[in-house]
Amino acid sequence: MHQPGPIAVFDSGYGGLTILNDLLSSFPEYDFTYLGDNARSPYGGRSFDVVYRYTLQAVKSLFAMGSPLVILACNTASAKALRTIQQIDLPHIDASRRVLGVIRPSAEKIGELTQSGCVGVLGTTGTVLSESYPLEIKKLFPHIRVEQEACPMWVPLVENNEHLSEGAHFFVKKNIENLFKKAPETDTIILGCTHYPLLKPVIKKHVPAGVRIISQGPIVAESLKDYFARHPEMESRISRNNRCLFYTTEHPNKFSQTASIFMDREITAIRLEY
Repeated sequence: MHQPGPIAVFDSGYGGLTILNDLLSSFPEYDFTYLGDNARSPYGGRSFDVVYRYTLQAVKSLFAMGSPLVILACNTASAKALRTIQQIDLPHIDASRRVLGVIRPSAEKIGELTQSGCVGVLGTTGTVLSESYPLEIKKLFPHIRVEQEACPMWVPLVENNEHLSEGAHFFVKKNIENLFKKAPETDTIILGCTHYPLLKPVIKKHVPAGVRIISQGPIVAESLKDYFARHPEMESRISRNNRCLFYTTEHPNKFSQTASIFMDREITAIRLEY
């Protein structure tokens, strides 16, 4: 018998908190553990090998803390590490545990949203270069055209609490214009980075009328509900004490201060050293 444990949510930094918010709303009775690898963030510009090693290290730590299920609430980790961990590492670590990502659920949803058949992806440089979104969407919907735009300035804007500033408008407008120059018929945009929902008020001002802007949090929460319906044996392993713990590889006070940008309550974090 497995001891029940929390759902673990991992991100390279703070962005995964936007995913966690929606998971907490959808599963209020469940326990959660959040881990941000803030000391080594951002992952966006790092190589596949480095992202894989860092992500595997985090997954092993979260398993050691008792989580039967880890969600990589980081697009870069999902793009560069998820498949290798699922296929190569999990059978050796513990075949009964699971690691899920955020790209596949977003790709699955897109087919029912676009009318023009053209979708835009806004993401970090690492996620865009990985081609993960175009590849996943093409597997499911070969007729859909996918155009991407790397937005390297957006994460720093959010983490420095400048996401509603004039500077944010400048960079968002520039990237949105670049995307629509490549594909003016785009009618749906995926925010392919978990930081980007905080920029949504600014993004809305610079996209053409009628364009859908898709955040990943609600999609991931909906996907997890479906996953539990298909895998009740995993759902039965989740502890339910309405508790959420926060861990960071950075200084806890720094994490708590910045986390308040992403969540509507004070956060007390615990320092985790690998």
